[in-house]
Amino acid sequence: MTTTEMAPADAVAPDTTDEPALLEWLADMRREHPVWRDRYGMYHVFRQADVQTVLRDPARFSSETSRLAAASAKVSRGMLTQIDPPEHRRLRQVVSTAFTPKRVADLEPRIREITRRLLDAVPDDGGFDLVDALAFPLPVTVIAEMLGLPASDHPLFRTWADRLFSMQVDDPSDPALGERVAAAMADIVAYLTARVQERRTAPTEDLISALVAAGLDDEEAANFSLLLLLAGHITTTVLLGNAVRTFAEHPGVWEGLRADPATIPAAIEEVLRLRSPFTMAGRVTTEPVEIAGTTIPADRFVLVWMLSANHDERAFDDPEAFVLDRGIGGGAQTAFGHGVHFCLGAPLARLEARVALEELTARYHALSPTSGSMEVLRPYPRGVLGVRRLPVKGVRSY
Repeated sequence: MTTTEMAPADAVAPDTTDEPALLEWLADMRREHPVWRDRYGMYHVFRQADVQTVLRDPARFSSETSRLAAASAKVSRGMLTQIDPPEHRRLRQVVSTAFTPKRVADLEPRIREITRRLLDAVPDDGGFDLVDALAFPLPVTVIAEMLGLPASDHPLFRTWADRLFSMQVDDPSDPALGERVAAAMADIVAYLTARVQERRTAPTEDLISALVAAGLDDEEAANFSLLLLLAGHITTTVLLGNAVRTFAEHPGVWEGLRADPATIPAAIEEVLRLRSPFTMAGRVTTEPVEIAGTTIPADRFVLVWMLSANHDERAFDDPEAFVLDRGIGGGAQTAFGHGVHFCLGAPLARLEARVALEELTARYHALSPTSGSMEVLRPYPRGVLGVRRLPVKGVRSY
């Protein structure tokens, strides 16, 4: 009997509002059911080696999930995360020059300027909401400037992002899903389509103009811009909140980072491992394939759990512990994906997080959440591990 047949098909994965329960469930699945077929016929993959096998094999595990959900095909056009090679390679190259190591490094002075301006506006008593004050406006300002979008529209972006990332998607093959997604995206797609059309008549030096110049039609360019805007801020927003929460849970970490800022990049990698911003990614099999002793038929949804991979005891000693000198990086770090779909903006997210944490640790002797209430923190319900609010209290150093 395969592990899939033994697995409880009627089980339900805890959502991200109950992080301890989710991590315990993932550990059980790694141990007992490394490949699991759920009630909707989707296959879930949990162990790091298997997750990486799926993510680096786009020929057998396609990102074009619209092949099983035709209703979502329209919203998939231009979405880099839902396109396979060679088209994926062509589209990625359109904007890849904006994310080269040098181009990203050159953004550091501007990122630091934005960070300092935002923190200068924080009340002197040290009490503020980290997401409102810094974790959201910092990355959204950076990516909006790269896209050529005005600062006055930032509140709209947050409203639209919350709407999309709060959607509950249980069965991706549901014929009504495409309509639900399209409805949730309608406002932001209309907004970005208008910006694309403006660039056709008056191009500027920004990423939307680059998409237009590359020959993308309005729909493709708007969807690609949507991906850059959402992914370009939500990862850093969630990462910064996760970092402050994680440091507060481990006495001495904040003080250590303050004393030696050179260790901040290592701390960021460990936070990414412990609290991966995106918990899973979807693929579709193009042929029957065997994973961990289970044969997954062709044309089936596969959900690969990056969060589970990053907690796999087969890959990491004491995976639930925060270990600053763990040395994780490269192919061992699955938080940003793996293979051809490795996150294009990963260097930018790491840079934004490093600069933000350097400035925070320099300004505050300590910074801790003031409420552990999930109602206050408003965690994302599924797919994203992080909070939308984070009241904190800090002891200012200057």
